[in-house]
Amino acid sequence: MSDEPAGADADLAGRILGRLVERGQTVAVAESLTGGLVAARMTEVPGASRAFRGSVTAYSTELKHDVLGVEQTLLEARGAVDAEVAHAMARGVRRALSADWGLSTTGVAGPEPQDGQPVGTVFVAVAAPWGTEGLGELRLTGSRERIRADTVLAGLRLLWHELVDN
Repeated sequence: MSDEPAGADADLAGRILGRLVERGQTVAVAESLTGGLVAARMTEVPGASRAFRGSVTAYSTELKHDVLGVEQTLLEARGAVDAEVAHAMARGVRRALSADWGLSTTGVAGPEPQDGQPVGTVFVAVAAPWGTEGLGELRLTGSRERIRADTVLAGLRLLWHELVDN
């Protein structure tokens, strides 16, 4: 954790994009419960287009399959709020947007449970260029807005740690 940059998620997004530019790499984001908030943080950074390929907001379960290539059998068996689904989303957005890195968010922001998961259950995943993957499983509390904001920060932190460690 000592390599984790301090500051707001916008600053963290800037550091992530700076590191990617240094490496000549790119990132793409697949978002569900965050509905584009991670992409918004990335694109707030001046010069983001040098490393940020884009995003897919796959809010519906069907889009996770149709656009990101998450296996229908996995979605039917586990639901959209699942660690394996998060990994598949991260891999799928890397592939779909031709990025080196993929970051995904899926979970339940509320107000009701989804797929048998309680409000605050969140998964963030990273797919690296060489196939390794990072995962964060969270149990968040607070309002819908707080859960979504905390998910953005958790996703950015996970991506930062994967970049620093790899």
